[in-house]
Amino acid sequence: MKRKIITIDEDLCDGCGDCVVACAEGAIQIIDGKARLVKELYCDGFGDCVGECPTGALRIEEQEADAFDPDATKQHLLDSKGPQAVERMEKAAARHAAQTTTPTAGPKAGGCPGATAAEFEAATSDAATGQVPSQLTHWPIQMRLISPEAPVLKNADLLLAADCTAFAYGDFHRKLLAGKAVIIGCPKLDDTEPYLQKLTEIIKNNDLKSLTVAHMEVPCCHGLAHLAHQALERAASKLQLQTVILGIRGDITQ
Repeated sequence: MKRKIITIDEDLCDGCGDCVVACAEGAIQIIDGKARLVKELYCDGFGDCVGECPTGALRIEEQEADAFDPDATKQHLLDSKGPQAVERMEKAAARHAAQTTTPTAGPKAGGCPGATAAEFEAATSDAATGQVPSQLTHWPIQMRLISPEAPVLKNADLLLAADCTAFAYGDFHRKLLAGKAVIIGCPKLDDTEPYLQKLTEIIKNNDLKSLTVAHMEVPCCHGLAHLAHQALERAASKLQLQTVILGIRGDITQ
């Protein structure tokens, strides 16, 4: 049958084991220093593990796979970890069911709640309250979580923003975000090789209208623009990269 199931990029996996802890079904183990799917029938395809992977090695994909077997999975957990593991799985199953049937939870994405894809209208100003509206039109926005095939990226004006920019620049939503799809990341604290691979794929497959990088003036943050240049080269794209550099006091320096 064709269904959603976890896939693991061994080249990106560093064997940290965070995914093993996150998986209530016991579908993943560290074998020979890499995360491996034990059996397809143990994976429910919901993907609690995806958001816990620090390298972006895990993702949910729709492919031919054995159907998830809750009874076999419970027996597997009982044999390998004991009754408490079965209880944890049952609680996870109830949570998954609630998240995929509650109208406010957004469309089912077959992944962790933080990676559930959603699109929405940008908010409009409320003259009565003076509330500043959000210009965010989609979720997720983190580079590790967003899918290169996300519909919101098709023919988009894409903003690649360093994590700190929205905090430093008070007019971020109105001046930088409005009308754009956005992806965020930190070139200093994150492993940028998975970022480079994903951004290259996004550029190749989505016929972007424009690509803008917003980053801070501090030297380490300039790596985000370098990353975008590399991705454009790898994708053989003719897009002209636009850059916005922000000062730590919230001014645009370039």
